Amino acid sequence: MSEDVHVYELMVPGAKSKAPNREVLAPFDGSYIASVAGADMQTVEKALDNAYKLFRDRKSWLPKYKRIQILSKTAELMKSDINGLAIEAAREGGKPLVDSIIEVERAISSIEVCVDVLKTESGEVIPMNLNLASANRIAMTQPEPIGVVVAVSAFNHPLNLIAHQVGPALAAGCPVIIKPAEDTPLSCMKFVDLLLKAGLPEGWCQAVVTDNLEAAQALVTDQRVGFFSFIGSPGVGWKLRSLLAPGTRCALEHGGAAPAIIAEDAEMNSVVGGVLKGGFYHAGQVCVSVQRVFVDKNKVNDFATNLSEEASKLIVGDPTKPETQVGPLIRNGEVNRVHEWVKEAEKAGAKILTGGERLSESCYKPTVILNPPDHVSVSSKEIFGPVVCINSYDNIDNAILKANSLPFAFQASIFTSNIDLAMKAYSELDASAVMINDHTAFRVDWMPFAGSRQSGHGVGGIPYTIHEMQTHKMMVLKSHNL
Repeated sequence: MSEDVHVYELMVPGAKSKAPNREVLAPFDGSYIASVAGADMQTVEKALDNAYKLFRDRKSWLPKYKRIQILSKTAELMKSDINGLAIEAAREGGKPLVDSIIEVERAISSIEVCVDVLKTESGEVIPMNLNLASANRIAMTQPEPIGVVVAVSAFNHPLNLIAHQVGPALAAGCPVIIKPAEDTPLSCMKFVDLLLKAGLPEGWCQAVVTDNLEAAQALVTDQRVGFFSFIGSPGVGWKLRSLLAPGTRCALEHGGAAPAIIAEDAEMNSVVGGVLKGGFYHAGQVCVSVQRVFVDKNKVNDFATNLSEEASKLIVGDPTKPETQVGPLIRNGEVNRVHEWVKEAEKAGAKILTGGERLSESCYKPTVILNPPDHVSVSSKEIFGPVVCINSYDNIDNAILKANSLPFAFQASIFTSNIDLAMKAYSELDASAVMINDHTAFRVDWMPFAGSRQSGHGVGGIPYTIHEMQTHKMMVLKSHNL
């Protein structure tokens, strides 16, 4: 990287690209931040060749102690520049600085969890001598890397998502090629640079920003890829999965339209605070943001009033300023799309309690909508913007039925002090995780994180991702002395 001209050079050893550099602009005001070297088809081929040669040469594999050293040193380097990494993430991704600092801390924790897993992971002993056929044998397994990992990431957590894909791949012992989101590649480039400074040999982590879809598809679908990790939209993820080479395993993390149910006995103050955070964090650009809130008919008016009042107080603006609570959407076109969806709901009979307007080309006012019909976009699609929808229900079965009515199933929640009601919701909600008295966007990096149905495939979360990126190789030893 050249600090003087703010250009990130190719991170593919031995590659030369004819693709133009890609400019990275701040989503808040469109200002220039830096440029990243583009990767053409020849660069993609070189990256795959580098990674596959490392994987096929077992003598070049990184021993576990070396992986622990590199990842531990990377975490230390990140800790020494938390503010710098956070400002970069806030500038390029639009997440407010206060939340970007938390993201950097989470990314550090993610790498530390990778180290913890490496220190405790093991194979297993397979029972033998159970019958005559298995007599005089012992059997055991040990984890081995699955192969070359290709990871395609999303914009909304430009550092922590990279850590969630690259960290487990390296922990598993896999060479990894990471393609960051085109809008937010800088945090990725800095992370790879830190890995190299921490002692990672060249070629083990290569970052590419492809200059066209053809090159990106060639990277993902190549037969040398052992595992494909994808975070992004379902349309792209499912299509790429259908094109994978035979034998390539994958994990897809898409989005949803997360439901939260609020029972009559729920404690109002904590509920409003939880939904406010879960719905408007990063301007709603989170795959498990609170989107559809179903409130007991006896509580709906109080809840709607309180939530809309609190949402109207949120400070929207420049994500690099410490007072900002809600930043811009990633692209100006997303502001227009969200506004169209909100107006569609209003035209169909919904009531806009607060918001419903553009604040600038890049920012949308936090919006609360009451009783949008089921068929409109804000009720049936993932908003990925600062909009929360409220509907009343007359009994819990109807609320669960509505919550389960879409083809997405990720995280859901219920707020109640009734343990039986909580258990009913846990049992009956279509979700991979149900939060009790917490918002749907809760996550820590060592827990499983998985979309079901159209929301994804496979299981994320650091320990689970490491496991997915490994094979467990068995040895059976026969001896007449056993």
